This record gives sequence, C-alpha cells and structure tokens, in this order.
Amino acid sequence: MPQQLSSKEQSLFRTVVRNYEDKQYKKGIKAADQILKKNPKHGDTLAMKALIMNSQGKTEEAFALAKVALQCDMKSHVCWHVYGLLYRAVKNFEEAIKAYKFALRLEPESQQIQRDLALLQVQMRDYQGYLVSRRAMLTARSGFRQNWTALAVAHHLNGELAEAEGVLTTYEETLKNPPSKTDFENSEAVMYKNSLIAEQGDYQKALDHLESAGKHNLDRLAVLECRATYLSKLGRTEDATKAYRALIDRNSEYKNYYDGLIEAMGINPTDHKAMKAIYDEYAEKYPRCDAARRLPLDFLEGEDFRECADKYIHRMLDKGVPSTFANLKHLYSSDFKKETLPALVQKYIDSGKSETNEEPKRNGDTSKGASAAYYFLAQHYNYYLSRNLTKAMEYVEKAIELEPNSVDFHLTKARIWKYYGNSQKASEIMEQARELDTRDRHINTKAAKYQLRNDENEAALKTMGLFTRAETVGGPLADLHDMQCVWFLTEDGQSYLRQGKFGLALKRFTAIFNIFDVWQEDQFDFHSFSLRKGQIRAYIEMMRWEDHLREHPFYARAALLAIETYIKIHDKPLNNGTNGNADANGEDAAERKKAAKKARKEAQKAEREALAKKNEPNKASREGDNDSKKKDDDPEGAKLASTTEPMNDAMKFLAPLLQFSPKNVAAQVAGFKVFIRRRNKHPTLYNVYSIANNS
Repeated sequence: MPQQLSSKEQSLFRTVVRNYEDKQYKKGIKAADQILKKNPKHGDTLAMKALIMNSQGKTEEAFALAKVALQCDMKSHVCWHVYGLLYRAVKNFEEAIKAYKFALRLEPESQQIQRDLALLQVQMRDYQGYLVSRRAMLTARSGFRQNWTALAVAHHLNGELAEAEGVLTTYEETLKNPPSKTDFENSEAVMYKNSLIAEQGDYQKALDHLESAGKHNLDRLAVLECRATYLSKLGRTEDATKAYRALIDRNSEYKNYYDGLIEAMGINPTDHKAMKAIYDEYAEKYPRCDAARRLPLDFLEGEDFRECADKYIHRMLDKGVPSTFANLKHLYSSDFKKETLPALVQKYIDSGKSETNEEPKRNGDTSKGASAAYYFLAQHYNYYLSRNLTKAMEYVEKAIELEPNSVDFHLTKARIWKYYGNSQKASEIMEQARELDTRDRHINTKAAKYQLRNDENEAALKTMGLFTRAETVGGPLADLHDMQCVWFLTEDGQSYLRQGKFGLALKRFTAIFNIFDVWQEDQFDFHSFSLRKGQIRAYIEMMRWEDHLREHPFYARAALLAIETYIKIHDKPLNNGTNGNADANGEDAAERKKAAKKARKEAQKAEREALAKKNEPNKASREGDNDSKKKDDDPEGAKLASTTEPMNDAMKFLAPLLQFSPKNVAAQVAGFKVFIRRRNKHPTLYNVYSIANNS
C-alpha cells in the first residue's frame, strides 16, 4: 500500500516538481529529502528525486532509485512515467515506450504521458502506434487545431493520404468563423492539405482547392508554383504558359521555371530553334540574367553552340566572373564542346579584346580580361577530362603575373600542384593564397585542408583557430567538434590514418559517427515544435530527409575510412601502434605496451571512482563535478585502437552503409573485406553479387 502524504507534504512535493521544472536541482533534492525523512517509501517522491539526480548526471544512481520507487508503488503512474523519462534520457526508446504505456494504463487521462508516448512513437517510426496515440489525444481535447493537424500528419506518415485529407476537412467544417487572412497557421494548413490532394494524383481537385482556399494564402510563391504545375499536368497549355511566365518574371535565374514553360508550350526537346527563341526573349528582357544565356549551351550543337558560347564567354571574361569555368565544365561530357570552349577563350586572348574590355575595374572586383581568360584555361587544363598540368601551370603563372594579388589564381595554382602529387608545395602555395586575404573564411578553410593533406595536423588546427571562438574550453578542436565541422574531422582522421596513428584516426571517425547520431536525435524536438508553429510541410520534408540521413556522402566517406582503419588493426595486431608508425617494431613495441598499460590504469581508476560514487551517492560533490561527462577520458583514442574485436567495431560503421547505400560499390567492397574476415560467407556472396551489378 503506497504511503499517503499530509497536506503540508503534498505542498512540499509540488515544490519538488516545480524545482525540477525550474532546474533548481539542489533545492529539489533538499525538498525531496524532507518528505522522505517522514515517508521513506513514498514512490512518487523517490521517482522525482531520481529524475533530478539524472539531470545532475548521476544516471546509474537515478535508475537504482527509480527501481526502488517502483518497488514501493508499482501502481503509481508517476513512477512509471519517470522510469520512461530515464530510459528516454539514455536513448533507450523501446524501454521508454513500454514504461509510458504502463503509466498510461494506470492514468489514461494524462495528456503529458500521452504526448511523451506519441513523440517517442514517431521518433521510432511506429506510425501505427502514433496514429492510436494521436487519435486518443484528439478525442480528449478536440478544441485544439494542433491535435487535428497532428492526426492528419500521423495518417500521412502511415501512407493514408485520403484519411489525412479527411481529418483536415472535418476540422474546417467545425469552424464557426473563417480564420483571419493573416493567420499563418491556417495558411500553412491550407497548403499542406493541398499537397495531400496533389500527392493522391487528383490535380483538378488540387487546382480547385488552390483557387478557392489558397486565394489569399500567405505563401504566394508556393501557390504560384503549385498552380503552374497543376495546369501543366491537366494539359491546360495556355494557362500553364502564363503561370510559368509569371514565375520567370519573379525569378529569371531558376532553371525549373524555363523547363516548365517549354513543357507547357508543348515544344519538342529536339526543336532547339524554338527553345532558343524562348531563352533569347528573356535574355533581351532581363539584360543582367545569366540563366537565359547559359542554359541554351546545354542543348545547342555545332555552329549554333559556337556562336552562343562565344557571346557568353566574352560577356563573362569581360566581367571577370571567377565561376565561369565551374559554370561551363558540365558541358565537357561532349567532346565537341570540350574542344570548342578553350578555342574560343584562346581566340578572345588573341583578338586583343581582353586588353580593351569596357567593363570598369572597381575595388574588390575579380581580375577581368586577359587574366580571367588565362585563369579559365588554367582550370581547363587542370580539369580531369582535359588534363595537361604543364599547360595549366603555364596559364596560371601568366594570370598571376597580371594579377599577383588574386586569391583565386593562387588557389588554382595550389590545386595544380595537388594533382602533380606534390602535397607539400600545394600546401605552401595555398598558404600564400590565404595570406593575401586573411579575413576570407573560404581560403582559410582551403589552406587548412591542404595542410591536413600534407599531414600538417597542428598547423591546420592553428589555421582553423583563426576563425574559431578563442574562449572555447579545449581550444579550436573542441570548437570544431561543437560546430560539427565534419569535413575537418574527416580530413584530420584520414591524415592520421596515413601516418599510422590509428587511435587518433578512429577518434575522428567516431566523432563523425556521433554527429550523425546527434542529427538523428535532434529531430525529436521538432515533432512538437513543428506542430506548435504550424510548419507542417517543412516537417514532412525533414522526416523524409532523416529517413535517408546515412546516405549522405559525408557519412559514407568517414565510415569507409573507419572500416579501413579497423581492417588494418585486424590484419596486423602486433605491428600497429596506437598512435605511432603502423609498420614499426622493436622500440615501438615497448611504447605500445606502455600505452596499453596506461589505458588499463585509467580504466581501473575510472572504475574505482564510479564504485566510490555508488557507495556514497549522497556525498556532496565539488563544483564542476557535473561537467565530468564533458571531459574526454580517451583523447588519443588509445581505447579505440586497442580493441580486441576490430571487425565487430567495424560493423557499427558498415551496417548503416550497406542499409542506406546498397549501390555504393566501395561500401560493398568494404562489406566483403569485413565479412570475409569474420568468416561470414553468405553476406560476402551478396557483396560480390552487388559489386558485379553496380560496377
């Protein structure tokens, strides 16, 4: 039988809850202890104390106390709810859901427990369970629009589009007065409902809904884009043409609008003359528009291409646009265009126009005329489809001679040295480029990257430190971790891998793995935030993006490098150093033993401290002890590199790679290498089959 509290102690219990909510943990513990002095087996108080202790970082003690609370009062929904919150805090969502469901059985009317359960269900992609929870929440409080929208989202995520639309329609029918035209939440709900209708393929109904309910919608661009799409799908050529023209007038640089206009007008993709006429019309209408001049180069051939490309290149070189080559290199898949473009640039140089271009030079402008032309040719000969490094160096030197203070020219020179295979020279030139503009974050980043590729890890960190917060505890590296700077961690890890410093390499790759875990977990807050703010379309897009998060090339690259590191540790367990020369022996063997002994001592010390803490859970801790979880107990990655099961550790990186990137040949090769070492033949055969199909 659970202990009953007096009115004074009930008031004190409410104080405990309030202290927890206000994050006044010491006061909360003190108030809880006052209650427990008279009622040592009061389950709810024990549970709240456990929750506060968990917030103080005492996770193990919190779980132990929560179990005691349950033993004291198994039928308390507070105890079960707290037990679920503790499991949620340690990311054990399955156990948390079980605890929430038990709490809900004891207190079916609790909105807070129902809400917490629903959030975990959608986080775990249990859409059936989420649907049940949202339906119950709507039944309990049908006056809140948020609950109606959430139920529609639950149906949508579960693939029931018609039901989702029906829920929104039912809510609209319950409204006695129409919402204000400036109501943002209603505006978003209307566009969300419209997207549901369109997703079902009923474009006529979607168009009718858009022209009635969306007439005064706040998201005017989305309305115009949807209307143009629906009209085109319905074959209403004239109206669709007008709609796309209106969109181009709003933004003449967006390629999809031109594609939509050409499709709406029924122009055959092989009718290059008619397509060119459309682009010429807008090039004349908007003299500063780039897309109308650049896009025709994608489909024009022969003399038409030469003429159009000549005009475009003259215009860009006269202006000195640094991205000219980057904007045209996609055309190099055609041999004719690949040969024509540099010839036109050379013609531009030979004609002398480059010396007398009419574009004035202003402060901050990139180099124009001849120097821009030489810069284009340097990039052309440095590009992998047209590579001639001798010519590339010749032209970039000419460009630098004309404009010795150009950051872009020095950057390209460093890139040429990189392709020569001289990483040291490339790093030196990139550092020279950085010194030309020390306030430019981009060139600072490039300099650091090239230093890492030359295995200058400390210098690279110092370079990055020029743009990180000086007050960050732990220096630039800690700030880069906080900012989730994945590219730096990847390059740094790869550099350590080349040097045979496997501990530090694994440290960086594990940090990237954890960053992706954080991105996965960060969506949790948005399940309630997006509904509260009414941003449903963005929320649905986020959910779909999160479902394919590990397909990102940043993850694939880091995972493959981590797997490579673990394979090297597996293949040469006696010859690898934790953070030394991977192929060394003799003297390094003693160093390895020393490092392993040090790691064992640190582990034993940590165990002793944990045991002492467990034996004296109520002992006052010094200020700053709560930050212990921020302290890195393995800064050199010694524990990671001294693993006795490297192939099992590699599976942590490999499993998501094979699940989300099955067509990635490098991933299948890595899978083959791992499974063959684990003596696992069936997956190995699948990897071979996948490699054969995707290569």
